[in-house]
Amino acid sequence: MAASLTFLGIDPGLTATGWGVIAIEGSKLSHVANGTITSNARLTLAERLVEIEAGLVRVVGEFVPHAAAVEQAFVARDAAAALKLGQARAVALLVAARAGLVVAEYAPNHVKKSVVGAGHADKAQIRLMVEMLLPGSRPGSEHAADALAIAITHAHSGAANPRLAAAIVGAAR
Repeated sequence: MAASLTFLGIDPGLTATGWGVIAIEGSKLSHVANGTITSNARLTLAERLVEIEAGLVRVVGEFVPHAAAVEQAFVARDAAAALKLGQARAVALLVAARAGLVVAEYAPNHVKKSVVGAGHADKAQIRLMVEMLLPGSRPGSEHAADALAIAITHAHSGAANPRLAAAIVGAAR
């Protein structure tokens, strides 16, 4: 019987960072937990990044995932918003890497195609497919649903194959 692996998916954002933890055993996916870390818009940028970091550190400490996957930034029309998103992404990558996790990154269209089958799926389609693939998951926000979709994408990437996962871990050392 294959050992169960857990994957943390992170949908980074300065206002709301979604997270989702799934388990995979063989080819069976199951929901572990999900949530949203919010930052206080009245705080400075640095203080908001600390809030995101603290939330992700709590999630990693509580669920002790085997690997993490973070959504890549998309090119936004607003340069200031893109920069803030990049800073939130950096926090997510840093927390996962500091925890010793192998971290994968996936483009938003790749996540949508992996979970929904279409690279331009909307938020409602993503949530519906996440709930179908992970019965009982009930994501509390679109950010949590996206994070679960990122974790599912990572599981579908082949990283859930125990031999491949061992090779990834070995290569990271």
